[in-house]
Amino acid sequence: MQTIIVTGAGGGIGRETVKALAAAERRLVCVDVDAAALARLDDIAEQLPGALVRHVSTLADPTACRAAVAAAGADLVGLVHLAGVFEADPRSIDDMGVYERAIAHNLTNGYMMANAVAERIAPEAAGAMVFTSSLAFRRGAWEHVPYAAAKGGLVGMTRALSRRLAPRIRVNALAPGIIDTGMPARLIAERGMARVTAEIPLGRVGAAAEVASVAAFLMSPAASYITGQTINVDGGIING
Repeated sequence: MQTIIVTGAGGGIGRETVKALAAAERRLVCVDVDAAALARLDDIAEQLPGALVRHVSTLADPTACRAAVAAAGADLVGLVHLAGVFEADPRSIDDMGVYERAIAHNLTNGYMMANAVAERIAPEAAGAMVFTSSLAFRRGAWEHVPYAAAKGGLVGMTRALSRRLAPRIRVNALAPGIIDTGMPARLIAERGMARVTAEIPLGRVGAAAEVASVAAFLMSPAASYITGQTINVDGGIING
């Protein structure tokens, strides 16, 4: 059975992505820093006897990333990289912690995982990777500058890797908008749901499953002629 690594698997979009890929009969290595969140994948694991592996990791360095890849064993064909952090910008260079965490946990870990996975995908395999950018990059999130910068870096990395790894491995990205998960909860609370949805042409926030379905499509043979692209999943906020 072909294996895909999903990072950030314990989050809202991560869980739905695991479900979507499980439906496609893929073996999954679910990676997250939160062991309790991974434990909550039990109901999905019951549907995949022996085909769902949980791996707790911060993905903080090459050794940790290679350990996550080693957990996949043979027949590794891809990566869905959802792991990341979302923090407001302190607007002061006296506190560089938010910036450093944004780059490390949204961009650097993606670079390390991409290269570690590429090392292990067999030459004859039709591999695929999906990274997660954001509306914050597309629009310019002025309250989250380090986060927006990191997510923009993922788009550049996606384009570059799509050329480096072609034709063996396809590489694409998603740019979710306001999705009904824990990540934008504070933003919605501060601005109010009515104000938030007023800016969305479809008139509502998105569901995690709506992002997961696009990730699953990009990882599937149905997307075999798509690479180097960033697809907006944002209800129409960004056109083009």
